[in-house]
Amino acid sequence: MTTWLRTIQLSVKNLLLHPLRSALTVLGILIGVASVIWLLAIGEGIGQKAQEQIASLGAQNIIVRTIKPSSDEVADGGYGLTRNDYVCLVATVPTIDEAFPIRVLSQEFRFKTRHFEGRLVGCTPGYAEVTALKQDQGRFITDADLDGERNYCVLAAESAVKLFPGGDAVGKKIMIDKEFYVVVGVMVSRAPSAGIGGSLAAEDYSRDVYVPITTLWRRIGDMTIVTKPGQFQRDIQEISQITLRVDQPSHVLQTADIIRNTLAQSHTLADFGVTVPLELIEQANTTRLMFILFLGMIAAVSLVVGGIGIMNIMLATVTERTHEIGIRRALGAKRGDITRQFLAESTVLSVAGGMLGILCGLACRPLSALIRSALERWFPVHMESLPDLIRTVQPVVVNWSIPLAFTISILVGIFFGVYPALRAASLDPIEALRHE
Repeated sequence: MTTWLRTIQLSVKNLLLHPLRSALTVLGILIGVASVIWLLAIGEGIGQKAQEQIASLGAQNIIVRTIKPSSDEVADGGYGLTRNDYVCLVATVPTIDEAFPIRVLSQEFRFKTRHFEGRLVGCTPGYAEVTALKQDQGRFITDADLDGERNYCVLAAESAVKLFPGGDAVGKKIMIDKEFYVVVGVMVSRAPSAGIGGSLAAEDYSRDVYVPITTLWRRIGDMTIVTKPGQFQRDIQEISQITLRVDQPSHVLQTADIIRNTLAQSHTLADFGVTVPLELIEQANTTRLMFILFLGMIAAVSLVVGGIGIMNIMLATVTERTHEIGIRRALGAKRGDITRQFLAESTVLSVAGGMLGILCGLACRPLSALIRSALERWFPVHMESLPDLIRTVQPVVVNWSIPLAFTISILVGIFFGVYPALRAASLDPIEALRHE
């Protein structure tokens, strides 16, 4: 133990004789270790954000949505989910606890001289829960509104600002499709949900107006007419989406298969899609692990580059200290002593770089927040145009990445230090003494 301590002390002393050269070598290892921690943290942050968005859909939920076929397939304009589908699924699938149908269409909303285009969402009282909408003023749609087919509506946060800049919306009447609706509530602003591949489209809740779905069916109906220059298009759609809540997570996949088979019997067209968040969560977890592994391999390249730097500096050191090696051999030092000396120096460089790299790696979260804040201040327009995921994602340091990166840095230092150490130990003592 004493021999090793003296060797390490001598190694530090020799490295300090060339501080700039040693510092640059340590910097190479530092960058490699920090890169491993940073890239794995970024990958973990992106993966967790994606999983949170999918999980917000509900692990026990199954989402059935209408898909519009090509115009050639829809001769009469009718397609998608129907009220009969909703009744049939609720009545025949015993594992379904709750079902929340919605009907969405574009509509113009007016209050006196103010107006804007947004989404009219016919829904049930449970819609606020399944979409994580929170109340700001008044209340949401109730069962009494649904049963009475009342002309009541609830405004999303931005919709309320568009029509009522003063903030006093509850109790006022707005016009929807030539009829007046009483505003009974205003919701808190909610971030848009991200699209999940081809499984589910992104949803922006900011310009929504919510009404009882029975009111929408009665007052507005199922038909929408789209007129364009030289084109007249009629769409008949009863339900845009049904969110089904299953009684137990273990029944989700089996229930999804039953739903697909049930709907396939009454739908000759491919006009519906079934999305299972539980399946998406499992897929996202697999993708996250692959992404982290890929980023880790990229970061490992930085450590290899740092190791090459250690080998380069140690080979140069052997050449510079050939005379010193000859003197030590002449005074009785064995080849093992010379090997241990140079190997200790390369290890000290890698340990110092690894420790400093860990400190830089742990600073990834505050530094990323600082960088994002600076970019938002200098390039506000460009940052605003980026997807919400990129603007809000936070790096999450993976606990096992710290010991992994540190261990790899030490192994790199030893691996790339072995050859210079063996080369120094193999020098002929007589030739080394003659070297100038």
